Amino acid sequence: MRLDFHLLPGFPAFARRLLRAGVVGASFAALAACSTQGFGPPTRDENLSATPAPAPGPQAAETIGSGPVKVALILPLTQGAGPSAVGVSLRNAAELALGESGSADITLLVKDDHSTPEGAKAAAQAALAEGAELVLGPLFAGDVRAAAEVARASGKPVIAYSTDLSAGARGVYLLSFLVENYVDRIIEFASSKGKKSVAVLAPENDYANVAVGALQQAAARRDMRVALIERFKPGGEAAAAAHVAALGGQIDSLFIPEQAAAMPEVARALAANGLDSKKVQILGTGLWNDSRVLSLPALQGAWFAAPENSGFLAFSQRYRAKFASDPTRVATLAYDSVSLAAALARTQGSRRYAEEVLTSPTGFTGADGVFRFKPDGGNERGLSVLQINNGSTIVVSPAPRSLSGA
Repeated sequence: MRLDFHLLPGFPAFARRLLRAGVVGASFAALAACSTQGFGPPTRDENLSATPAPAPGPQAAETIGSGPVKVALILPLTQGAGPSAVGVSLRNAAELALGESGSADITLLVKDDHSTPEGAKAAAQAALAEGAELVLGPLFAGDVRAAAEVARASGKPVIAYSTDLSAGARGVYLLSFLVENYVDRIIEFASSKGKKSVAVLAPENDYANVAVGALQQAAARRDMRVALIERFKPGGEAAAAAHVAALGGQIDSLFIPEQAAAMPEVARALAANGLDSKKVQILGTGLWNDSRVLSLPALQGAWFAAPENSGFLAFSQRYRAKFASDPTRVATLAYDSVSLAAALARTQGSRRYAEEVLTSPTGFTGADGVFRFKPDGGNERGLSVLQINNGSTIVVSPAPRSLSGA
């Protein structure tokens, strides 16, 4: 069963034209006016400190839409004493999605979790008491677990936005950009290009821990040798790069799961030790889809996996036209989940949010391309491989347009 919700009857012609034109992906580098936040976190959850200034925020309790099917939308609308830029951006993206897909299918029950597990639990309880059949959000892992506990007790599914795979479970599906997907895609591509031996240069943090584990599994599946795993703390980049350089011709690729803000220091260490993509193929994750990385001389020619650029660009243009501000990078998660919830309510009858519908093996198509939920709560995404080229990127392996048979 293929549910390309952008193409279902009733979806606006403008959006259908975007999809037919191949609008599936995203990049702040391609959108100079937007924030340079990349495609993932430096820890197990999103790094959301450097976000655009929020548009005027909504009240903590509101509804969007007028449809008969009620859907909870639990977001960090406030953090501490003030509004949360990322929460407001997610909320606005949800409104945009409902406006474009038609507001007569669902009613969104917007709840503020106050960026805490306790707030998420209370928000889920309130929304379910009001008749919510599906929970969208929250964003952070601890908040997802708290809301999911309430939802599971009521037999209602959750589509959450955390990047922490451990927050997912049966009935709790993660729509986020998972480091595991980035790693598998880039190693698959490197192997297809004849790369046989990889070294790892990784910081000592939670994100890198997950990335290194994923790399070891991905390399083993493709008979790629992991020659060295070199970890470093802040300030230890140069010594770690020297250890990698000492391998010489023993490696043909180097994987660096580091966040964008830290990459200038890593790049200096690479250059000082004669490591660049002219001599050894440098590999990264979607964190690198950021202007701070794309301009680094040592990384010209490097490859990384990410959604393609045009989808987020198109989404951002529509968002800016409506709200006169730039969306945060994760705003497409709210946009896609609301679009999906509305489409399923319109087309799938009483089984609209059943497990077999949400985990359809052929998946769905969103602003960032094709994706599908796995029964264990994780996801698979159709990602491209981009090459850094003179401060920008070029696509060296397009994202798949279908996950059928994958």
